[in-house]
Amino acid sequence: MAFDLTPHPIIQAPMAGGATTPELVAAVSNAGGLGSLAGVMLPPERLREEIQKIRTLTDRPFNVNLFVLKPVQISPAELETALKRLEPIRAELGLPPGKPPVKFSEDFEAQLEVLLEEKPPVVSFHFDLLPAPQVERLHQAGCRVIGTATNVAEALAWQEAGADYISAQGAEAGGHRGTFIGPFEHSMTGTLALLPQVVAAVKVPVIAAGGIMDGRGIAAALLLGASAVQMGTAFLTCPEAGIHPLYKEALLHTQGDPTVVTRTFSGRPARGLRNAFIERMQPYEALVPPYPIQNALTAEIRQAAAKAGRLEFMSLWAGQAASLCRSLPAAVLVETLVRETQEALRQMEGALHA
Repeated sequence: MAFDLTPHPIIQAPMAGGATTPELVAAVSNAGGLGSLAGVMLPPERLREEIQKIRTLTDRPFNVNLFVLKPVQISPAELETALKRLEPIRAELGLPPGKPPVKFSEDFEAQLEVLLEEKPPVVSFHFDLLPAPQVERLHQAGCRVIGTATNVAEALAWQEAGADYISAQGAEAGGHRGTFIGPFEHSMTGTLALLPQVVAAVKVPVIAAGGIMDGRGIAAALLLGASAVQMGTAFLTCPEAGIHPLYKEALLHTQGDPTVVTRTFSGRPARGLRNAFIERMQPYEALVPPYPIQNALTAEIRQAAAKAGRLEFMSLWAGQAASLCRSLPAAVLVETLVRETQEALRQMEGALHA
């Protein structure tokens, strides 16, 4: 198994909210995979610090991910209504009535400048298409670029913009949907159906993302033409991952598929474990403000819930195969995945010649 960026075709997905610590990123890269830092919620200087810390822990390639954010607006009346919807949950957590945040998100352009200055080996983007001139600036800085696509049209758009790789995000994937062409409901194709379509449509290497948790899934993706796989949920239960211990326990005890796609936490469709917050906010699913506004409005709720250990009010992003989570150090998980993939491919070869 070979991937032109790393010895093993395994990418640890960038997962925002503190999951992708420098220790996790470096452990995956040191084990021969590609570790990824989620940079979207980090102020520019903190983003720089995290990149520099990763470099003290590994000399291998790693990835830094940003959300491509465009300006959004909300009227004072709409903002007040959105805050009032959250008041009962805030009160239950002992929080006072919410106030408009100082800012809704970090400055994307400033974050991008940090990447251009720090020059991480790989950069990836989610939510929207990065314009070709900015992709070219990253290339001139020595960065490889991964663009997320949830349908063939998006994959072609990223190829036209100059992306070096396309990450084909299937419907099973945990966390935020990357759709930017058409309604997200029209781009909920499963990974095993989306992947070969994207591979057939583009000339650049394709990365399979969504629902891949073990070597069987990796082998299937490789057989369908993927150059590598991107795995997020599988790494959340590693000791190096920075999520709440109760969140890890919930993943390790998951049975079946308890996930749902919701806009209620962030204003952007995202897949996670169903809980009380999602259920109570479900009547307002179509009414909550878009990302990053709703994400900023629920930030204090999520922080207070984590501090109090209240899983029912935390955003528990996870993919549809979360029941396959296991608690292994990141390096051991990479080694295990490689061994499982090799065994799955051997079994396939044996079956073909039986």
